[in-house]
Amino acid sequence: MVVSAEMCCFCFDVLYCHLYGYQPPRSPRFTNDPYPLFVTWKIGRDKRLRGCIGTFSAMNLHSGLREYTLTSALKDSRFPPMTRDELPRLFCSVSLLTNFEDVCDYLDWEVGVHGIRIEFINEKGSKRTATYLPEVAKEQGWDHIQTIDSLLRKGGYKAPITNEFRKTIKLTRYRSEKMTMSYTEYLAHRQHHHFQNGIGHPLPPYNHYS
Repeated sequence: MVVSAEMCCFCFDVLYCHLYGYQPPRSPRFTNDPYPLFVTWKIGRDKRLRGCIGTFSAMNLHSGLREYTLTSALKDSRFPPMTRDELPRLFCSVSLLTNFEDVCDYLDWEVGVHGIRIEFINEKGSKRTATYLPEVAKEQGWDHIQTIDSLLRKGGYKAPITNEFRKTIKLTRYRSEKMTMSYTEYLAHRQHHHFQNGIGHPLPPYNHYS
């Protein structure tokens, strides 16, 4: 596994520094190899989605996680930009994408194992793409067809969805390595590693949120 808790910590650092106006955190110690990646934010006990954006182009992890931490927290068009008040209730997931395979049949992937990315021509003749990470279909309890149809709607397809149309989809399946951390775990982790890492910003105080 390449993905690590330290990557989630770094995302929290980046977001925390941005929201509080501190200097961005210095470069982390984990690998800086390039990967396609996604950063996902969820919030509250029921872990509602709060932002999820990433890239299928391989990016060096240090700059990629910096960029997509803030893009997913502040620029996901489905949600308003994140605020300081939300920090204590957040969960951060880092997904590194691997094993990309183009498949001929839009049903040739496994729920809960593969993420899927579809490319299709919408009713106006424009090429559109959309993706779900591997955990989405399983969390929603969807089968293959429900997942594909939901993804078409996510990608902006508004016409009725027929089986003939589904067959025109170009589908790529992939896998991901994923790590998730809550804000509480982040604080505990930072408390523990603060002195040896020399974090460049004050630690979020515990009592501030109690």
